[in-house]
Amino acid sequence: MKLLTGNDLPTGDVIWWTGESWSRHVEDAVDVTDQGESIARAEEGARRVNAAYVIDATATPEGPRPAHIKDRVRALGPTVRPDLTLKPADPAAGNWVI
Repeated sequence: MKLLTGNDLPTGDVIWWTGESWSRHVEDAVDVTDQGESIARAEEGARRVNAAYVIDATATPEGPRPAHIKDRVRALGPTVRPDLTLKPADPAAGNWVI
């Protein structure tokens, strides 16, 4: 199974090709077979995605599971958990001391 992933241009969020558009949820991703590279070129050309690339994945009952740890972290890991991100509009954002 092959999935197409990349980053959303306005937000930088990790996104997954659904067969018609992009989703922030890997569970929505579809197998792009050998069409991944051509879809990536078209979507990057239309400026709907940045840095799109094809990955290997395995089908599971819960949805696709990326084969490589890097892509599993992108799909499921702490880098995409909204509860762990700092939102600039959050009033508490200014309270961080670095």
